[in-house]
Amino acid sequence: MFPKCTNSRWYGCERTGNPDSVLNPIKSARIRTVDSFSFKYGRVEVRAKLPAGDWLWPAIWMLPRYNQYSGWPVSGEIDIMESRGNRELRNSAGQNIGTQQVGSTLHFGPNYNYNRFEYAHFERNNPAGYDTDFHTYGLLWNSDGITFYIDDEVTGAVNPPAGGFWEFGHLQNTGLENPWQRNTKMAPFDQEFYIILNLAVGGVNYFPDNANNPGGKPWINDSPTAITEFWKGHDQWLPTWRLGTDDSHLQIHHVKVWAI
Repeated sequence: MFPKCTNSRWYGCERTGNPDSVLNPIKSARIRTVDSFSFKYGRVEVRAKLPAGDWLWPAIWMLPRYNQYSGWPVSGEIDIMESRGNRELRNSAGQNIGTQQVGSTLHFGPNYNYNRFEYAHFERNNPAGYDTDFHTYGLLWNSDGITFYIDDEVTGAVNPPAGGFWEFGHLQNTGLENPWQRNTKMAPFDQEFYIILNLAVGGVNYFPDNANNPGGKPWINDSPTAITEFWKGHDQWLPTWRLGTDDSHLQIHHVKVWAI
């Protein structure tokens, strides 16, 4: 279970700056139900309008209440929706991976180096942009599988075989021990999870260095002074937030959960 502070480790609530690495210059918000509501299996719907602005990172996701199988990603993570606020961020193929794209992902694996999220990652693009209107981001989760959907249209589904997520993630020949072998085929997704709504900014793993963005990208993901480089580039990204409007806000209309 995460500590009371959202993240009390060096990258979270406690941090020390120096002349080369400034303190995180942006404050963002996170709402968690870790102490108020968690559940196993059900249907979740969150109606939201996503923000627009370079390097904004909205997310609707879930984490295990008790980390039954050990730390991340052994106990799993469910990302109902993640997106990027850049209006014109494009990959090398020219596809918009900013406000026009959302992703849904399951993170699972026996350790950090064997996170098999790529087997359970789904993307959908909307030329109008998910920042221009409200959409319903949904999850259907039961003892047989997990289905993601947007506005009642399925984005992707994971139904693990009898060998569970160990087999689904092609982990049989890694030489590692299966942490879920004595549990159901849905392990680690057979325990209580809680809901998180948050708007993050920047980061060193979600915005590709090789993507194309008007004005460029102020930092490199493997730079030891990435935060400083990000802040020095605020003349590039701050105007795109259109402060004084609602553009850069993650707007939540409702959150609903049903038992099944």
